[in-house]
Amino acid sequence: MSNDKLTPIPMVDLKEELDLIRKLIIQELTDVLDSGIYILGEKGEKLEREVAHYVGASYAAGVANGTDALELSLQALNIGYGDEVITTPFTFFATAEAIARVGATPVFVDIEEETYNIDPIKVEKAITKKTKGIIVVHLYGQVAKMEEIMDIAKKNDLKVIEDACQALGAEYNGEKAGAISDIGCFSFFPSKNLGAFGDAGMVTTNQRNLYEQICRLRNHGSKTKYYHSTIGMNSRLDEFQAATLLVKLKYLDIFLHQRKEVARRYTDSFHNLIKSPTIPENKAHTFHQYCIELDKRDELALNLKNNGIASSIYYPIPLHLQAAFDYLNYKAGDLPVAEKAAKRTLALPIYPMLSIQKQMYVISTVLDFLNRKP
Repeated sequence: MSNDKLTPIPMVDLKEELDLIRKLIIQELTDVLDSGIYILGEKGEKLEREVAHYVGASYAAGVANGTDALELSLQALNIGYGDEVITTPFTFFATAEAIARVGATPVFVDIEEETYNIDPIKVEKAITKKTKGIIVVHLYGQVAKMEEIMDIAKKNDLKVIEDACQALGAEYNGEKAGAISDIGCFSFFPSKNLGAFGDAGMVTTNQRNLYEQICRLRNHGSKTKYYHSTIGMNSRLDEFQAATLLVKLKYLDIFLHQRKEVARRYTDSFHNLIKSPTIPENKAHTFHQYCIELDKRDELALNLKNNGIASSIYYPIPLHLQAAFDYLNYKAGDLPVAEKAAKRTLALPIYPMLSIQKQMYVISTVLDFLNRKP
């Protein structure tokens, strides 16, 4: 298959998605302009209700971005100086950054080889008298072993936050990510499965007291204007992003279905040739990313680039080896599964509008590389 007609193939094509719903979004944005209300207005409130309903949570609070969602959640749970929070080293920096920003100490434990999610067995072994909570990341859109993690948390009186920034719509035993634990955190960064036209985020919970605390904290610690009961921050979801997300939310399940079809074609093509995502029966994967694993990861990435195909590495340096966390005194070899994954995983293009023709070109390029003689 000639690459001249097909390339370049990006990791995600937001323009194709926009072309489908452009008129609807423009109308929603026009409504916001005409209203004269741009922050904490009707669009944001409606989005909060719809996201809460979609996730199956009692409450949702819009915030400025996914990172703030994590930090605000930790603050709402009264986690701070002197506390430890267990989390995964194989995730975006923001997960542990939020822990450090509230003054708590990130405690990294290793991941499972198959799912790349945090290993519950290692979580339990890492609990100390200082442990106050666990941040679980549903990496790439696959829910971690929440039943085991929630049992561990209950037994040890710990709070659990779901970093579901890649997993809106993912399920575990019939429950959606973000409604299984104390608090769920979502990012609507443009490249996410539900993406805004800028930064945006959401916090979900089934506990009214946590919802009310999040609402105060996101608004300078204030419930009534000019009256501040606590120290908060400015982290409010604006009406333009809410309007955009309201339109896109209507299409989310359709787009997730299309992502799963793309993932299925990849998996069928790479069966028994390369390590690709595995999905237990009790989980529904959103395939925010589709990652394969191989020894010659960097060589394949270069080969794809030379053929006009994008790829990406999520994540090249595990968090316990990041310079920002040198003060925690981790060293290479401490978390071998995460370190191995960082050296071997590669994300391939995946988005709802990826045509079969383009995907087959990606697949054939990967297979040609795998079949090359040493």
